[in-house]
Amino acid sequence: MTDLTSRPAATRADLGRLVAAIHQATADDSMTNMLSSEQWELLSGYLLPVQLTAGQVLFAQGSNDRTLYLVESGSLSVHYEDSKQRLRLAIVGPGTVVGEGAFFSHRPRSATVQAGVPSLVWALSALRHAELGNRQPAVALQIAMAAGAVLAKRLGDRRRRIAAT
Repeated sequence: MTDLTSRPAATRADLGRLVAAIHQATADDSMTNMLSSEQWELLSGYLLPVQLTAGQVLFAQGSNDRTLYLVESGSLSVHYEDSKQRLRLAIVGPGTVVGEGAFFSHRPRSATVQAGVPSLVWALSALRHAELGNRQPAVALQIAMAAGAVLAKRLGDRRRRIAAT
């Protein structure tokens, strides 16, 4: 799994490609950009960049981490593992999120997410989100609403319902 403790905080300039990915995303479960430029600037100090190599696991099914990840680039495979096999549930691309299920439910991860190609995601831990909520409540609410909208889209689509992570 990916270690988030040694990564530097993001800077304002770092998020330009993430915002562009959200604007350009066409998948049914893409995020909707509900933040202004000023709000993205405020959020940038709470996000950590995570570079993934092809095949690297972002998080494993059953883990208790509640971090939310915003996908800037690459391709992530979401799969469920049972005692008999590994079942791919979805491929997630730029402009959406993963980790939204555990972020909201406070339950263990329902699936494993692994990079299919080199990928860049931005991590927002539950603790950093709570801190954001104390300091910038409107920004924290907007990012939670955007992630909640992705979760609702996935749960409303029978094919992607189980891909909520």
